[in-house]
Amino acid sequence: MRTRLSIILTAALLTLDASAATINIPIGSSIAFGIRAAREMVRTGEAQSVTITLEPGIHRIYEPLRLRPEDSGLTISGPGSVISGGIEVTGWRRQGKLYVADTPMFNGRPLDFRQLWVNDRKAVRARDVSDFEQMARIRSVDKEGHVLWVPRKSIPSSLLKQVPQGLEMVLHQMWCVANLRIKSLTARGDSVAVSFHDPESRLQFEHPWPSPMTPDTGHPSPFYLTNAFELLDQPGEWYHDIMAHKLYYYPLPDEADGNFVATVPALENLVEVVGTPERPVKNVRFEGICFAHTTWMRPSTHGHVPLQAGMPLIEAYKLRPQIDRPNNHKLDNQGWLGRARAAVEASWAEDVSFEACNFNHLGGSGLDYRVGCKGGRVFDSEFSDIAMNGLVVGSFSPEGLETHLPYSPTDFREVCRGLSVEQTEFHDLSNEDWGCVAICAGYVSNINISHNTIHDVSYTGISLGWGWNRDLVCMKDNKVQANLIYDYAQHMYDCAGIYTLGNQPGTVISENVVRDIARPSYVHDSNHWFYLYTDEGSSNITVRDNWTPEEKYLQNANGPGNVWQNNGPQVSEAIKQRAGMRQ
Repeated sequence: MRTRLSIILTAALLTLDASAATINIPIGSSIAFGIRAAREMVRTGEAQSVTITLEPGIHRIYEPLRLRPEDSGLTISGPGSVISGGIEVTGWRRQGKLYVADTPMFNGRPLDFRQLWVNDRKAVRARDVSDFEQMARIRSVDKEGHVLWVPRKSIPSSLLKQVPQGLEMVLHQMWCVANLRIKSLTARGDSVAVSFHDPESRLQFEHPWPSPMTPDTGHPSPFYLTNAFELLDQPGEWYHDIMAHKLYYYPLPDEADGNFVATVPALENLVEVVGTPERPVKNVRFEGICFAHTTWMRPSTHGHVPLQAGMPLIEAYKLRPQIDRPNNHKLDNQGWLGRARAAVEASWAEDVSFEACNFNHLGGSGLDYRVGCKGGRVFDSEFSDIAMNGLVVGSFSPEGLETHLPYSPTDFREVCRGLSVEQTEFHDLSNEDWGCVAICAGYVSNINISHNTIHDVSYTGISLGWGWNRDLVCMKDNKVQANLIYDYAQHMYDCAGIYTLGNQPGTVISENVVRDIARPSYVHDSNHWFYLYTDEGSSNITVRDNWTPEEKYLQNANGPGNVWQNNGPQVSEAIKQRAGMRQ
């Protein structure tokens, strides 16, 4: 009997010379087995390097593609090709104004998901407001009772009768939003007590930052409700009844005759590049590929209470008494973090690069260089329609390290370093988790972020650094240069076009253009936004020659050694014109 590997090689067109081979993967053939074939060719000496070329079209996968040290030197190319973690929903039936389909099956089981794309457009998960300017506001917080009080008129009466399975509150909290699964709704007079499932209930009422705002602050936190059939009342919305195994969609006017193609995500991750400290994956290139259709399901099972930049809190609480920290102000809280999934993830890898690639229609983050990554380049690519962060790189405190403690690993190989991000566009990002950013770099070294264009993001454009302290750690020599950032802060404030944390000797932020911040009415403090923002512990950073319409900057609890030179509207027109992607 022929093996599946031999079948894939029969289906593919294979060319070979003394040093290089090409494997062509038609639609419907296995990319994973093409990767195995390439690995074996190099191992047996048939070729020194292999390029896998994907046929244009959608390549649907049923598990992540995994590249290991044995795959070093591989190129995967595919102009016009899509590596998709989604499946098409079929069997739609008309039911009044709605269409209904059975829950799709995936790998033998009914599928759960948090996104739906219709005709290549992200549909809206059913919610109680179509205009976020109309969101209701909370009334008070009962931390001991683990209850939020909201106006009774903000809760549809049908939800008070019986709380639907999966109903969520999305709560605006200063610089983050929290996804809270609703456990009960109890009406009392003109108010409703809202309680939540654990573990997010515990986290929500124990963590001090970011906090929900109450009326006595003058900016009570807004919220919206989502994921109930009773909220499905606008064209373009959808609802998945996981208990009844039914998917409902309210079509847009031009889709009312059923003329639409719907896709739901089945995977959280499409590609994993995983080496070890001693044997990293080296010299892998992706060219011309679109990575699409992923989800991130943790909010559906655990809720989502982030600290900042979408990093989920695993445990967090207030400190009494506060901790004295030499060289830093006192610390009033503790927190340990997890990390969301991304469409493409790399760990312990050298020179893993992406050229002319697209990352879009994603329910987690886009591309994540997680740990131990050296070099690599993201060039001439596009990140769009992403629920969380666009590009993530570096540690945001290891799982066992309290997030305010300095991170200085004994083995510097852990630190992501030398990545270059250039000539890439980031837009329509953080469109679910509003506290996420376009480029999110944590504990990194020698990172080059240059000549990118960033716009239409919910919070900050570029976030560089981590730790909230001024101790000397592993960050140094980072460069953020000649980027164009505009229409940022679509939903959140306490933000900037470019934002930093921590001690970063040799880091230079220069010749960027930051302009046109959004003006949502519901932010926690309408004046608390900035073009440039060096936050807690930012030290030894040079900020110079950045064009902004005015000098609206913040230097909060900074350490020593920062240099600010020639930033503002007087910066030369030549610098202004060079920012962003080169034409």
